[in-house]
Amino acid sequence: MGKVNENVLTVFDVGSAKTCVLVLDVSDGGFQYRGHGVRESRGTRKGQIVDLEKASASIQKAVDDAESIAQIPIERGIVGVAGPHIRGINSQGGIALGQRAREVTREDVKAAVERARSIPLPGDREVLHLLPQEFMIDEQSGVHDPAGMMARSLEVRVHVVTAAQTSTQNVVTAMNRAGIHVDDVIFEPLACADSVLRSDEREVGVCLADIGAGSTDVIVYYEGAVVHTAVIPVGGDHFTNDIAIGLPTPLSEAEKIKKQFGCAVVTRIPEPNEVEVSSVGDRPSKLIAQRFLGEILEPRARELFEMLRDNLRQAGVLELCGAGLVMTGGGSRMPALMEIAEDILRRPGRGSLPARLGYPAPIANMPSELAELEFATTIGLAYYGHRTRLQRHQQDAGLASRLKSLFARREF
Repeated sequence: MGKVNENVLTVFDVGSAKTCVLVLDVSDGGFQYRGHGVRESRGTRKGQIVDLEKASASIQKAVDDAESIAQIPIERGIVGVAGPHIRGINSQGGIALGQRAREVTREDVKAAVERARSIPLPGDREVLHLLPQEFMIDEQSGVHDPAGMMARSLEVRVHVVTAAQTSTQNVVTAMNRAGIHVDDVIFEPLACADSVLRSDEREVGVCLADIGAGSTDVIVYYEGAVVHTAVIPVGGDHFTNDIAIGLPTPLSEAEKIKKQFGCAVVTRIPEPNEVEVSSVGDRPSKLIAQRFLGEILEPRARELFEMLRDNLRQAGVLELCGAGLVMTGGGSRMPALMEIAEDILRRPGRGSLPARLGYPAPIANMPSELAELEFATTIGLAYYGHRTRLQRHQQDAGLASRLKSLFARREF
């Protein structure tokens, strides 16, 4: 295995519909596109690996494509994970600092966070992310960084993202079989937020819904912190399956019809419009009213956002989403889907949540084909990976500086 190249960052999005590899050149000034590869996913369903050999083959093909463009070997990187096995929970913990107030240290902060992390989990689950929401020193809440402040007690509220160990390990195993070492595993909506959400939205309160092929991944921010994560088990493939059964037509044809003629609101489709549909078997193709297609799609669209509404209500965060809903992912492309979302996601006395599409922030030299909803998570993994790498370097530099200062004061 080759050593880590700090000048290159590679991210992997292994989804239900596609497998994408993105290679970036990293410098002090930021990062820029170097190469990418995209292949149809095999061996995955609803964000989880169901066939290791097929999944690793898809990864390998995407890697080959990316290496051809980037002109460097790809041996390691970070990978995103999602799917119904992901669970999020809010927790709280703290420590006493003593009878008299003293300065809060970084070690105190870590100890408080570890206390909050100590929640009972089933043996088959692991902590994927530990995301601080706010710190409290004595009676003062809303503290973002307590280090250096004076206090007698320190508490912290965190959001804990957990995953099924077997599901995440299967992703890592598929990567390893494709010859890739996994440096880190990231919950995809957390990364996606880095590429599509604005800082003011995170402060006011916003819900990000990444509508993928197998499921819809959800993350809610309020006052700049993650307060809720969830996975809604409805995605773009469910719309495709409904079309295939309702018409009936082969799945491949149903996907084409959905993308070309699909609309989530029946009344938005002109009555005379017709669509030619290939039949299953050797039967001849037929013409159907496009409104009939809408009658298949609208109930599924309403089900998706009713499930999202109920999930947000149950978690007590619907009222916090003052900046509304941001939809991204390939499934968010369907015409009139935003209209359904705004119709269903209503807050008592405050009207519906405003909705918008979340296109990924651009990367220098990136091909225009990647600046689309389908690649929001892939681009987000790049931003997230670069940001966390910078934070790690700053921490290492701070530690080195403290050690240098310590030895400078020592007397020999």
